[in-house]
Amino acid sequence: MRRFLAALCLGLGLAATGLSGPARAADLPEPTGPVILVVSGKIGVTNGAGTARFDRAMLEGLGITKIRTSTIWTEGTPTFTGVSLHRLMEAVKADGTNLKAIALNDYTVEIPPEDWQKDAALIAFQRDGKDMSVRDKGPLWIIYPYDSAPRFQSELTYARSIWQLHRLRVE
Repeated sequence: MRRFLAALCLGLGLAATGLSGPARAADLPEPTGPVILVVSGKIGVTNGAGTARFDRAMLEGLGITKIRTSTIWTEGTPTFTGVSLHRLMEAVKADGTNLKAIALNDYTVEIPPEDWQKDAALIAFQRDGKDMSVRDKGPLWIIYPYDSAPRFQSELTYARSIWQLHRLRVE
């Protein structure tokens, strides 16, 4: 009985200080709508089976960001709306040195941590205020502020601009 009480007190003390170990499934709410993004790998916050599953409302809840930029795939200078990759990686407590982005057709690209910076990549779900369908590079498309700096105008950055994004794996 004494060991049980000691273990219980230790567990309660650790929980109160936030040192109770890895995040549990309850740390991220369950999606209530269709899951459009699954994040796995070296993450500290999940909502089931080692993954963080997001519906659209959950992504919007992380904070909406807009980027107005031209692209090599679109006409004019559209405005893209979504969540910054930086905020998403913070929300799941990503702890890796690489990110694999995987599209619906299994096309895969690697995205380095420097692209998780606040001013870098956006996971867009709208273009010019309209949801993007699978036929229109949606439902999610990683967009960079291409017009803002020469570093975003490279073949490497264009290759990382994966559309029909479905999964992210932190390694």
